[in-house]
Amino acid sequence: MKKGSIDKTLIIVVTILIVIGLIAVYSSTSVLASIKAKYADKGGMIYLQKQIFTLVIGFFLVALFVLLPIEKLKKIVFPFLILSFIMLVAVFTPLGVTAGGARRWLRLWPSVFQPSELVKLAMVFFLAWYMSRESFQKDSIKDFLIPIMIMGVFQIIFLKQPDFGAAMTLGIITFVMLFIGGMRLRFLIFSIILLIPVVFYLLKEPYRWRRIMSFVDPWSDPHGSGFQLVQSLIALGSGGLTGKGLGEGKQKLAFLPEIHTDFIFAHIGEEMGFIGVCLVVILFFFICMRGLSIASKQSEPFYYFLASGITIMISIQALINFAVVTGMAPTKGLPLPFISYGGSSLLVNLIAVGVLLNLSRFESNTAINELTMNKKNKLRGYRYYYYKGRRFS
Repeated sequence: MKKGSIDKTLIIVVTILIVIGLIAVYSSTSVLASIKAKYADKGGMIYLQKQIFTLVIGFFLVALFVLLPIEKLKKIVFPFLILSFIMLVAVFTPLGVTAGGARRWLRLWPSVFQPSELVKLAMVFFLAWYMSRESFQKDSIKDFLIPIMIMGVFQIIFLKQPDFGAAMTLGIITFVMLFIGGMRLRFLIFSIILLIPVVFYLLKEPYRWRRIMSFVDPWSDPHGSGFQLVQSLIALGSGGLTGKGLGEGKQKLAFLPEIHTDFIFAHIGEEMGFIGVCLVVILFFFICMRGLSIASKQSEPFYYFLASGITIMISIQALINFAVVTGMAPTKGLPLPFISYGGSSLLVNLIAVGVLLNLSRFESNTAINELTMNKKNKLRGYRYYYYKGRRFS
């Protein structure tokens, strides 16, 4: 591998998203924060101040992972996985915090942290290491079942919290990475078929079933189970082409729940309009393209899978958030990366960006993506390397 310059485009795109997030967080919380009893004496800047404090820590972590010797990334795989597991289990101890009927957070000074966010990145690291081993066999049922079982352990703990959205997201990330790694399609398809009854059983929980029904027809119960989605659609629709203007949105006045976290995309649509939401979507598209470009330049399998996995993780979470807010998917409770208020998601995604930026400084002497640019193999993409049994140089 040869050392090059850091990916400046990725830095610029992520920075723009963060700035949009800070504006949206302040705009969506300033009024309510100033009238809430516990924040009344702190003014309307409290949420923005907390987000900026998280960013300061996040930027430090970005620098740490950018400067980390690239060979050390492989050495932190298991410590990372074990740490995320311990933190996930610790939510059931006195350190755990319960909110909204779920126990998903750890109280860590000066705030709380959601370990499920860290688990996703830890699983990406593990899968990158696992699939890059010389002994990894894409035709082996054993090599397929090991990561599936590890994923299953994490998902069981997620469901105990409960956090169905995190369980689904982790499952999607795992299966997509195994697909990219060249795992036999029959293994992936058969396991998905086996999981359908399990997913259906979990969805039969009354509160989850109400979410499904409200997703199908939110207007049938606009003041009950469909309230959040109806208000989200009103926010998006009322924004028009250019939006109502910064600070002029009405849905933030206690109409749309979680407007500064899971539904901040709807707030952007109301105040910045169709142009604003298109800008956000385009920026995430750029992150996806830059991430895949960084992956395609890696000469070692571990770095290739790691860059691909991080790109998948960020892109899937953004895509699910877009789908939920626009009514194309049931409510999942997933924040929008880099934009939503909340320290856990922001910190983990900034770490992920730090790793990507580190990898962007290195590229193979012979470009790996020459086959993906070939029209004949374009649709098969990265999996083509494994179908033909070709290994990295």
